[in-house]
Amino acid sequence: MTYFSLNKQAPDTTFKDAVIKGLAPDKGLYFPKHITALPKSFFENIDDLSYTEIAFEAIRQFVSPDIPEAILKDIIQDTLNFNFPVVELDKNISTLELFHGPTMAFKDVGARFMARCLGYFNANNTNEVTVLVATSGDTGGAVANGFLGVKGVNVVILYPSGKVSDIQEKQLTTLGQNITALEVDGVFDDCQDMVKRAFLDEELTNKMQLTSANSINVARWLPQLFYFMFAYKQLHNSYDDIVFSIPSGNFGNICAGMMAQQLGLPIKHFVASNNANNVVTTYLNTETYKPKPSVQTISNAMDVGNPSNFIRIQEIYKNDFSKLKENLSSFSFTDDATRLALKEIYETYNYIADPHGAVGYLGCKSYLKNHPDAHCVFLETAHPTKFLDVVEDVIKTTVDLPPQIKAIMHKEKVATSISNYTDLKEFLLK
Repeated sequence: MTYFSLNKQAPDTTFKDAVIKGLAPDKGLYFPKHITALPKSFFENIDDLSYTEIAFEAIRQFVSPDIPEAILKDIIQDTLNFNFPVVELDKNISTLELFHGPTMAFKDVGARFMARCLGYFNANNTNEVTVLVATSGDTGGAVANGFLGVKGVNVVILYPSGKVSDIQEKQLTTLGQNITALEVDGVFDDCQDMVKRAFLDEELTNKMQLTSANSINVARWLPQLFYFMFAYKQLHNSYDDIVFSIPSGNFGNICAGMMAQQLGLPIKHFVASNNANNVVTTYLNTETYKPKPSVQTISNAMDVGNPSNFIRIQEIYKNDFSKLKENLSSFSFTDDATRLALKEIYETYNYIADPHGAVGYLGCKSYLKNHPDAHCVFLETAHPTKFLDVVEDVIKTTVDLPPQIKAIMHKEKVATSISNYTDLKEFLLK
């Protein structure tokens, strides 16, 4: 597989090079040059396949020939060592739980897959790679855990001060070893802008190999297509018209779902469920795409005012707005609506969601108003205990801490405060 830059001013490259570079030299995101649909028999016989077999067939074309098949199977086996259950709430709505990994967030799969790919590529390399990543919440913890102790890889995580939950902060500031946390005086977009600027700073890139573990990196982004196939396997015998409602921030997850659809997965429609950061909702209503500064919400991992992966979605649909609208709806919801949804889900279904899942649930309800025969699956992207202050205040019930969270609660936070790009550059050059 070869990859090209979506800015189309850089040479085509390999999967290995795209992973190591993260961003193309012309500032563009990498995208696979060809997508070959899987045979219909793959989906017809999906009940007979394990999750690792499904994932292997789905991802193989995107990494070949840079990772041998035997190594790829080992990477997938090691990545997918937890469950992805679908919980049916009623005949129209289910939730896909993506929080059963080590950091209890959906980003565990992409982070673990990328870490193992980079570890393979770097196994015989004497030069160290620095993974530079911005997080609005869960990416930081997942990347920190996925890359912890990987030989020849240093990880530097930028997160916005006061704008991630206490548990999220603990997950990215307490591991030590090859993981460093930088607490930024700003919002997520400031963190993301600094990361992108670093990639383009020749004074830095001439002295160190930088890559990113945000969903701009193909090895972090593409494995997320597995989720949609796993959900389809669990639901296709019961429902014909399966729709996914994805809580959307940087739009990597929903874009990966669209890649699964390009591979032939029979998905009827996608719903991008936004909080107050509703650039895409506005775009689909006006055909005007206008990034704007992010605002803080209780679903903080979605507080993104300029979603990086939307350009990949536009590429999938060849920038044809009408085709995109046929396959994508988008709705935006306030924090007050999100709180009401958390309460409704708990009281109606005896199910505890997190704020991001609640936004996805609201997206399902909005879509089902005009499509009552569909079965809508919202993604529960993080365990509710990662947002205890919000969840417990709404449902008036104590939520038990799972072992993964208990293990970090009493660890000491270690982070370096920075205010601007100059601070970041000085830190990296040290």
